[in-house]
Amino acid sequence: MREFFRELVHALEAGQPAELVSVAASEGSTPRGAGAMMAVFPGGRTTGTIGGGNVEFECQQLAAELLEQQTDALRQFRFVQGDAASLGMVCGGGVTVQLQHLPAGDRRAIAVLRDLIEAGGGDRNTWLLRRIQGERVTAMGLADRNGVRHLDAPPAHLEDLLKSEAFFAEGWLSIPVVRAGRTYIFGGGHVSQALVPVLADLGFRPVVYDDRPEFADPALFPGAERTLCGDFTRLTEQVTVTPEDYVVVMTRGHQADYEVLAQVLRSGARYLGCIGSRRKLALCRDRLLEAGFTEAEYSRLHAPIGLAIGAQTPAEIAVSVAAEMIAVRAGLDPRR
Repeated sequence: MREFFRELVHALEAGQPAELVSVAASEGSTPRGAGAMMAVFPGGRTTGTIGGGNVEFECQQLAAELLEQQTDALRQFRFVQGDAASLGMVCGGGVTVQLQHLPAGDRRAIAVLRDLIEAGGGDRNTWLLRRIQGERVTAMGLADRNGVRHLDAPPAHLEDLLKSEAFFAEGWLSIPVVRAGRTYIFGGGHVSQALVPVLADLGFRPVVYDDRPEFADPALFPGAERTLCGDFTRLTEQVTVTPEDYVVVMTRGHQADYEVLAQVLRSGARYLGCIGSRRKLALCRDRLLEAGFTEAEYSRLHAPIGLAIGAQTPAEIAVSVAAEMIAVRAGLDPRR
């Protein structure tokens, strides 16, 4: 998402206007849900996506017209086969799409978007807020749990807008753009090297930790926020796991797995997963219970890690782990 906003800011600063296209609301089955965004520039160039297909094509066409008119729009699209107002798709749902005109060099918009890019490197949930009156965006700013920025006054119902998903009501569109929390990957082997780029593309913000310098080499993990090298028995010297974080344990052996789990099992992390065979994990479980951990505490661990899709190669295992983490982020329990 940061790259999307960087490209948008670069275009505005280079003298190009843009139409920022956002899915404000969705119902039923749709190509993408509320919060998806796309930018359309003069000449038809785009970045981002709101799901492809007919709705994206129609929005691209409309955005081209709005660029000429230098204005905004709010449109509804339905995906019901045979419905005269639909796009001829069979998904069975519908979306409300908001298109916001951003003039070339718009200092206020650039300031908001630059602040949003900077927030993406931090560790605080951040929302993009826009006030919509009729079809026009009349204010744009950011919000986090500490308040709002770039707005003359906060919405009267600010807390109602700060949801885990995009929310459009009472003249305000709120899209969560920055999600707090990082993914701490303990172990820098082949599976971790395959997993990091996948997680980075999904917004999980990976940090890799290994006790071997050659496996904590940033060159192995171009998508990682950081790589750390240290003793597995002293994680807290460099890492503080919070309830917003995800933890993936992929060390080179049973002893290191145990050392890591003994330090993170009570962290309250949103997700805890450990790679390994059922036999190895059973031995680790027994040691943890002997050390005073409870069955309830151990039951939070996703072990074996990943969805059961028959994954064998590091790339396949990376997909299975990422899929499980997506499910947890969406509020689902993939073990059920």
